[in-house]
Amino acid sequence: MKNSENLLSNDLDHILEHTHEIWESIRNARIFITGGTGFFGCWLLESFAWANDKLGLNAKVVVLTRNHEAFLKKAPHLATNTAISFHIGDVRNFKFPSNKFSFIIHAATDVSIKLINENPLLIFDTILDGTRRTLDFAVSCGARKLLFISSGAIYGKQPFGVTHIPEEYNGAPDTVIPDSAYGIGKRAAEHLCLLYSQKYEIETKIARCFAFVGPYLHLDSHFAIGNFIGDGLNGGPIKVKGDGTPYRSYLYAADLAIWLWSILINGKTCYPYNVGSDSDLTIATLANTVANIFKLHQSVKISKPLKKSNKIERYVPSVRRAKNELGLKEFIGLRNSIKKTILWYTYKHKYS
Repeated sequence: MKNSENLLSNDLDHILEHTHEIWESIRNARIFITGGTGFFGCWLLESFAWANDKLGLNAKVVVLTRNHEAFLKKAPHLATNTAISFHIGDVRNFKFPSNKFSFIIHAATDVSIKLINENPLLIFDTILDGTRRTLDFAVSCGARKLLFISSGAIYGKQPFGVTHIPEEYNGAPDTVIPDSAYGIGKRAAEHLCLLYSQKYEIETKIARCFAFVGPYLHLDSHFAIGNFIGDGLNGGPIKVKGDGTPYRSYLYAADLAIWLWSILINGKTCYPYNVGSDSDLTIATLANTVANIFKLHQSVKISKPLKKSNKIERYVPSVRRAKNELGLKEFIGLRNSIKKTILWYTYKHKYS
């Protein structure tokens, strides 16, 4: 019977095709991952397990998690993979495993609109304390390279008139707005990575991630594209909470995995890379695209009237650095990405 993890095989072959040489650096290695049970983490584990098996890498991954039982229900094929084990703990204060690790991926981030509104201090503390704890572990275990999953939120609001924000932009989130806790936390964590790299000679790589789509993405969170797909799976209508004018862009999860593994192995130390798509579109256009794929004609509801302003909000990266210096690119277009995500969730719900 075809099931949800079988449906990823083409994507995992795609990742392997574009990262084949990278995996040789990981042969016989041990990797420690925080945030390994979330959206990013699942794709890192899926691609690792696939490459480990196909290429006979004899590598091992240890995943820091607070709830192994929940992940066992979410992704049993990963939770029971013999090359993947779990270390129970909180990223802020976990007990260090006794083993040595060559690579660390710090992807732990607990963020939601509810948490931002109710406890921004917890978000800030978790990012900063978790990053420091992970860096201390990197020193303790002799890690050679560490990948820090940062965010485009470190730039603050994208300036009006800047269509694609580059890594060189020196703007920052507003320090007197509670909503900035996430972006400021990530920004401070990047600086911690720099300080530890200089003091302990750890190759810290920084991936500033924007917006994504693909299997494992939450369909009931603060991600517009996930909510739209969830609406479509429920028969519509596609509900836009704002006026639909902001611009966004979305990179498919399989391409995201290619970019993250490439930055870990080949990226420059303390040299941030934007990660995402530079193919931008409005939220209203996105909603209509999702409705069109579901064949839900005239089934988009925009909750707020159109603003008459030339100051349109954007959250779109320039990815020239990753393209020009690491040879990375967007392989899978948006429509195909949405279709793949819908198919995965359709079979997941059908056979779960």
